[in-house]
Amino acid sequence: MLYRIRAHHGMCFSFYQGKGYSGEFTDHMWAMKRKLEQNPEVILLCGADDVCTYCPNNHGGLCVFADRTERYDRQTLAHCGLTEETRIRWQDYEELVREKILAKGLRTAICGDCQWNAVCSYTEPAG
Repeated sequence: MLYRIRAHHGMCFSFYQGKGYSGEFTDHMWAMKRKLEQNPEVILLCGADDVCTYCPNNHGGLCVFADRTERYDRQTLAHCGLTEETRIRWQDYEELVREKILAKGLRTAICGDCQWNAVCSYTEPAG
């Protein structure tokens, strides 16, 4: 199975702890997390993906905060040395995100203005 994944969601899953917009959203996030743990191939996007299905900010496949979230995606890809529509195994992508962004303390510079920043800041892994 090939999953469509926003590039910045590579960071989100590193910190996900069951908080979200609704029960439906959090159930879907846990389901996606379990699927990704099986190390499928993913295609990296700068737009709505398979994770966004139950997000209340997703209106017909367009994010209400598209300018901001697409910036997160592009910066994540740039730091990882990848481009949109790259196909990669999930665990390889997770490792790139950890090595190129999280371990270097760059997450806040990329997505520090996200409404979920406090969750990630509280649980930020050591670099």
